[in-house]
Amino acid sequence: MSDQPSNIKTAAFLAGPVGRWGRIILGAALVIIGVATGGIAGVIVALVGLVPVGLGMSNRCLISRVIGAPWKGQDAIDMVNS
Repeated sequence: MSDQPSNIKTAAFLAGPVGRWGRIILGAALVIIGVATGGIAGVIVALVGLVPVGLGMSNRCLISRVIGAPWKGQDAIDMVNS
């Protein structure tokens, strides 16, 4: 695992259980805050919160794309384990 670039290791961490649950919890918190806030701003925050929830549940990650790692979490895990 130490031979892999740091962006692949980061993507593999985000694709693992801790990273996925972290994204799901963060997104759920944004949805709750948005609903509690109400109004247009609350709706926007809630909709933004759905993104990390959906991506965490489907094991995909926007951060991985930004750092040049695979979009699919399993692909990053496979790269680290190979």
